Amino acid sequence: MTVPLPPSFDRAASEAAVRALLKGLGQDPDAPELRDTPARVAEFWAERLAGYGVDLAAELRPLPGELAPVPVILERIPFVSTCEHHLAPFEGHATIGYLPGKGGTVGLSKLVRVVQAYAGRLQVQERMARQIADALQTHLRPAAWGVDLVAVHTCMAHRGVKTPGVPVRTTLLGGSWEQDPPRPFRG
Repeated sequence: MTVPLPPSFDRAASEAAVRALLKGLGQDPDAPELRDTPARVAEFWAERLAGYGVDLAAELRPLPGELAPVPVILERIPFVSTCEHHLAPFEGHATIGYLPGKGGTVGLSKLVRVVQAYAGRLQVQERMARQIADALQTHLRPAAWGVDLVAVHTCMAHRGVKTPGVPVRTTLLGGSWEQDPPRPFRG
């Protein structure tokens, strides 16, 4: 599967940066085992940050027709994102949902794509939750919405306090769910 490159991806500059990093770490980027590493790492990061190129308005275009205003909730959508502070991964799952309102309903896969789009950017978990919530509010204008992210951060596991496996939860609720959230948003 070919992943679209971020709009501002500069392959040559990315490869040069990886070569400079290897040199800075005391490694020879021209050694046989490292010769292709700058290209592989540049491609990895282009794929990892592909979320910047996603058109969320197109993804969250409502379906035609009238649908019953029943809650739409997707639980445990897996994601991997990158901490903007350390360029280290954090991964977990998202539960997102909404009660359709004036903006209509979208296909279920579109909600997954919203999570993937924001995970495919340099992030902090709190902002990612807010961005997903804002996208739901802006494009769907729901009567209620919820976003719950639970992730483990390798920056916390591998440096500083070095505490692996501690999940971090971020939950945002709006509309009628703010006072009375459905079961998946009750923690």
